Amino acid sequence: MAGILEFDDYVRSRGAALVRLARLLTGDRHRGEDLAQEVLARAFVRWPAISAAQSPEPYLRRMLVNAAITRWRKRSSHEIAVADTFDTAGAADLEAELVERDVLWQHVRRLPAKQRAAIVLRYYEDLHDASIAELLGCTPVTVRTQVRRALATLRTQLGADLELYAKEGTR
Repeated sequence: MAGILEFDDYVRSRGAALVRLARLLTGDRHRGEDLAQEVLARAFVRWPAISAAQSPEPYLRRMLVNAAITRWRKRSSHEIAVADTFDTAGAADLEAELVERDVLWQHVRRLPAKQRAAIVLRYYEDLHDASIAELLGCTPVTVRTQVRRALATLRTQLGADLELYAKEGTR
């Protein structure tokens, strides 16, 4: 009974952060919530071993990253992605910000799984190279390489898309 209460307390305190990470890794709200639920269900079964570590957070983050990469590999050959729709009511500045953010996330979603995970863990979870390397099961040099490649790809692709948006907006 104590193990169940520990798990329940942990999910109450850190569950929202894990769901947020899952949403960022998948690039989709619903898939992220499903991924977090799946990982937490697997963690519940092994909670005594997971909680025996000093901090279960890195272990659960690693489970999320691995599950996201596995899903991405499976989905890339089986599912057809469709465009997200957004309700764009509001001021012009807010609309421009939403469009830029949407353009950015469209490109982040297209990155290979490990590059996307490295970007999310670096810039949204604010983790250092060593922590990211531990989560991804690689070296810190590999993390820096993944981030550098992802940023180069994003800069190239985003530059063209944002210039196109700016030209269309002035018409």
